[in-house]
Amino acid sequence: MTSRYRVECRRFNLFFPAQFREANSSIKDALKTHRRDQLIEWIKGLLAVPFVLHSQPTAIFEPLREPAENTALAAQRRYVEIMRDVEELINDHIAHQRAGTHDRSKLKLLVPSVGIFFTPLLLHDAFIYQDTRRFISWRRFVAPSFNDIRLILNTAQVMSLVRSGPLDLVTFDGDVTLYDDGGSFAPDSPLLPRIIDLMRKGTKIGIVTAAGYTVARRYYERLHGLLDAVHDSDLPSTLKANLIVLGGESSYLFKFSEGEPDRLKMVPRDEWLLDEMRMWQESDITELLDLAELALKDCLVSLRLDGQILRKERAVGIIPLPGHKFCREALEETVLVTQKVLELSPVGRRLPFCAFNGGNDVFVDIGDKSWGVRACQHFFHGIDASRTLHVGDQFLSAGANDFKARLACTTAWIASPAETVNLLDEIADLDRLVERKNR
Repeated sequence: MTSRYRVECRRFNLFFPAQFREANSSIKDALKTHRRDQLIEWIKGLLAVPFVLHSQPTAIFEPLREPAENTALAAQRRYVEIMRDVEELINDHIAHQRAGTHDRSKLKLLVPSVGIFFTPLLLHDAFIYQDTRRFISWRRFVAPSFNDIRLILNTAQVMSLVRSGPLDLVTFDGDVTLYDDGGSFAPDSPLLPRIIDLMRKGTKIGIVTAAGYTVARRYYERLHGLLDAVHDSDLPSTLKANLIVLGGESSYLFKFSEGEPDRLKMVPRDEWLLDEMRMWQESDITELLDLAELALKDCLVSLRLDGQILRKERAVGIIPLPGHKFCREALEETVLVTQKVLELSPVGRRLPFCAFNGGNDVFVDIGDKSWGVRACQHFFHGIDASRTLHVGDQFLSAGANDFKARLACTTAWIASPAETVNLLDEIADLDRLVERKNR
C-alpha cells in the first residue's frame, strides 16, 4: 500500500515547478546541517563509488558468479586507495595549519566545515582494521555507512595517538559514554578494568560532564562504581590522584581523594582556571543566564511544552514535568532558538556558552567542553592537545555538547558505553603491538 507521505510527495513534484522543488530541497538540507557531520558525509560519498562499481550487488542473480573473496578484495583495494587519498588531504591540511593558511587547503575547499587536526589520521590502516571486524568490503547491498566511517575515524585517531607516543590524558563524557543515559557507573561495568589499566600506565583520566553539581556527593552517586574501584585498587596513591571530574562543562573541578567519604574533593577555582576564564565577569554570567532563561520560557510557551525552568549557579535549563517527555524535534528547536538568541546578543559574543540537548532536557551552561578539556590539560601541568583524547557521544554541530571539544584535543565519537569498551580495547591492543615492535 502506498503511504500517504509518498502520495503527498508525488503531488508536490507534480504541481510545483522544478526550481521551487530544488529551492525547497536546499532549505531542507540547510535545516538538517546541524544533524550532520560534513566530513563523514563527504567520505561516505567517496566510498559509494567503488561500492557501486566493484561490489556488484546484482551478481547474486547471475549464473556464473565471481568468487566472493575476489569481489571483496577488489572492493577493499579501492576503498583503501580512497582512504589513503583522504589521509594525504588531511596531512596537507595540517601543513596549511602550521603555515597559518588552513583556509586555503584542498580539504577546506572540498569540505568547508572541516576544523582543526591535532594529529595525522591513519585512515588506510584504520580501514583495514575495521574491515576485519565489520566486513565492509564483503557487503553487496549495504554501502559503507555513516557509522562505519565514524568508527574508522576513531580507529585512525587512536592509531595515530598510540604510535606517536604515550597517551597522556583521556577525558570522557558521562551519559551514553560511560553509562546509559540517565544511569550511573555501576560496580560491574566492563569499563572499570580498562580505565584502571589506562591509569596504571600513567594516563590521566578526566570525566568532563554537563552535570553541574557543587557538592561531591552528587558526582559520587553517578560515578560510585568507578570511584570505589579506584579507591579499592592496588594503584599507588600518585596514580589514583590522576582521576578528576570536571562538572558543568567547565565550572566545577573535583579530584580523587582517598580520605573523603565520597572519594572526591573540590579544587578551588584559583588552582585550575585558565587565564582567559579568570576574565569572565560575574555580571556577564548573570546577564547571559537571564537572557537564556527568557528564550527557554518563550520556547516552553510557543511549543506548548509540559516543562519547567531549572536555574543553577552557572546554568539554566528546561526539564519535563513528572510523567512527561519532550519529543526530539521540540528539543532541537529549543536548542537552536536559544543558541541563536544568545549568539546575536552582546553578552553572547563576550562570554562562551553551550546550549545542548540532554536527551529529555535542554540546558545552557557557561563555557563549554573545549574549556573543560583545556582546564583538565592545565590542571595536569599543560598536557598537549595532540596527547589528549576526548571520548563522547554528541558531536553534531548544534545541541551536542561534545562538539566543542574538537577545538581542544583529538576526539573519538562513540554511540554507546559498549563502543567505549571497544575503543579502549583498541587502545590496549595497539599499545601491545607498539611494545612488541620496540623490544
